[in-house]
Amino acid sequence: MPLKVCYIISLVHKANIFEWVAEELSPEKFSQVYILLHHEETEFEKNLRQKGLRVYRINYRSKKNILSAIFGMVRILRREKPAIVHTHLFEAGVAGQIAARMAFVPRRIHTRHDATVHHDYYPNGVKYDKLTNRLATDVIAITDSVKKILMELEQVPERKITVLHHGFRLNEFEEVNDAAVNELKQHYFPQGKPAQVVGVISRYMHWKGIQYTIDAFAQLRKDFPQAHLVLANADGPYWKELRQMLRQLPENSYTEIKFESRIFALYRLFDVFVHVPIDGRSEAFGQIYVEAMASGVPCVVTLSGIAHDYIRHGVNASVVPYKNSIAIAEAVKTLLLDKTHCAALTAQARRDVDPAFTIRTHVNALEKLYLRGTNLQ
Repeated sequence: MPLKVCYIISLVHKANIFEWVAEELSPEKFSQVYILLHHEETEFEKNLRQKGLRVYRINYRSKKNILSAIFGMVRILRREKPAIVHTHLFEAGVAGQIAARMAFVPRRIHTRHDATVHHDYYPNGVKYDKLTNRLATDVIAITDSVKKILMELEQVPERKITVLHHGFRLNEFEEVNDAAVNELKQHYFPQGKPAQVVGVISRYMHWKGIQYTIDAFAQLRKDFPQAHLVLANADGPYWKELRQMLRQLPENSYTEIKFESRIFALYRLFDVFVHVPIDGRSEAFGQIYVEAMASGVPCVVTLSGIAHDYIRHGVNASVVPYKNSIAIAEAVKTLLLDKTHCAALTAQARRDVDPAFTIRTHVNALEKLYLRGTNLQ
């Protein structure tokens, strides 16, 4: 009989990686149940239901709902009796691990998706991270950097930690339908695509470094007056400060996109992609490094999260110092002017991401973790 795995995931609207795992996980070895913490039906939920998977939604808007969410999940878990509960993201980690413990679920796995954000910005959240770590029987660190944070800052025993990188269907970034790209061009640039488009895909968080990209873009426009800045996932706690900076730019020189589901096609609108976190440990993983490079977009980056493991300056991307808008502007300018260098960078980038970050590699390792200690191993 397949092992039943219950995934508990909080506040996700669309999640390619979770959906890929749902499709790739062996049905002979595992059955899947989902508990989603959200206040409305999302594209992610619809996608799971279309796959024929059992999905429960717990009404969740804010931490005020956490107690009712816990007790609601306990009832579901006692009914479903999963062998494994696997929680993703902060609220699901806290509430889901408590509920799984109350329901006597034997294996309780939590994937840590953030790095030092609580330590640096929300210190009250650290105690909840530590609670989640303590309740979980296994903690997945998505990079070696996260493993180091778990061990050194939160005293998680090394025996509880498994390092498991995200996985991607990399071919979907390469095999984008031209019609989808043209639809996005018409949607976002009805007057015609600008000659130079600088792309950012990042929530509005201080540590993401978008403030330095905006400042760099203002400098770049002195040399490229028609350049256009696209800011996708344009929402988050740092929005007031970033909007104030954007007001200093000409109104027609930038586009904010709160949500775009056609993410593979969106990358194709960019002539250069910029992602510049403010230090080396702010990103837990940084999946957009992989996405942009798999999409064939030349990248200007700082090294954070997974970037430490495989990005090399001048080989597969242009690496700039932290918090340096002048260096960002110069790097973007160089890439816009040197198409031969761009082609070399993007070709090498695609070669570098292909073997390390496939969804099959990820799922194989995940299945091995799930089966640990069972007679199905």
